[in-house]
Amino acid sequence: MSKKISTIILDWAGTTVDYGSFAPVSAFIKAFEFYGITPTMDETRAPMGIEKRAHVAKMLDGERLTAEWTYKHGRSHTEKDIDEIYSRFEPALFEILENFADPLPGVLDVVKKIRDMGIVIGSTTGYTKAMMDVIAPLAKEKGYSPDCLVCPEDVGYGRPYPYMIWRNLEKLKVSDIRGVVKVGDTVADIEEGQNAGCVSVGVIKGSSVLGLNEKELSEKSNIDAAVLLRDAKRKFISAGADYVIDDITALPELLVALLKGNGSNV
Repeated sequence: MSKKISTIILDWAGTTVDYGSFAPVSAFIKAFEFYGITPTMDETRAPMGIEKRAHVAKMLDGERLTAEWTYKHGRSHTEKDIDEIYSRFEPALFEILENFADPLPGVLDVVKKIRDMGIVIGSTTGYTKAMMDVIAPLAKEKGYSPDCLVCPEDVGYGRPYPYMIWRNLEKLKVSDIRGVVKVGDTVADIEEGQNAGCVSVGVIKGSSVLGLNEKELSEKSNIDAAVLLRDAKRKFISAGADYVIDDITALPELLVALLKGNGSNV
C-alpha cells in the first residue's frame, strides 16, 4: 500500500446516496413481475453494482428464475427477453429515482475530511448516464458532488471490469494506482477495485449487501444486528475486500491509518 493516498473512488447508491440501495431493487422486482415472475430480495440484490441490463441477465440466469421463466413461458429466455425486461426496468426506476438522491448520514462530513487531507474524490456506478443525470444534480443540491463521475457506457464495460476506475484516474490525472482506494457497498464494487489493482473497501451499513434501511436496522436486536453485520462482512471478505468498515463515517480514520502505514487488513 502506498503511503501517499491521492484518490478515493466512491460508489453511489448504497454507499453515498440511497441508504440500502432500494431504488433499483424496487424497479427490478416491478419489471420482472410484469412477466409473471416475482424474484426474491436475495435474487434481486445478488448482482447489484453491475451495469443494469447485465443485472437483468444475471438474475434470469439464476437457477430458480430460469426455471420460473421456462415454466411461465414454455421456453428458455432469450436476449430479446432480457431487453424487454430491461425496457420495463428503466421507466420503473425513473419514476422513483429522484426520491433516492439523499446522501447517507455522515457522507458530507466524510467528504470534507477527505478533501481536507488533500485527497480527490472520483466515483463509479452501475447506473447509466441518463440515470445519473437525475441523481447527480439532486445530490449536488444536497451537498454531495465528487470530483469525477464515470458511468459504464463511458468505457464500454461496467463492473467487475476495472475500466471506470481507470477512466477516473485518467480524468483526474492520477498516475499511481497504488495510491487509490475504491469504496463500495456491493461485491461488484470490491471486484472492480481488485481488478483495477487498487485497495478495496466494503461499507456495511447502508449497503445493498446488508439490504436494510435505517429503521429496519435500528429495530433489530443487538444480537440479530451483530449477526447480520458479521454476515455482510464475510461477503465482502469473500469477494476480496482489503478492508471492511461498519459505515462510511469510519473511512477518514481508515485513511489516516493507511497513511501512517498501520492499517490492519480484514
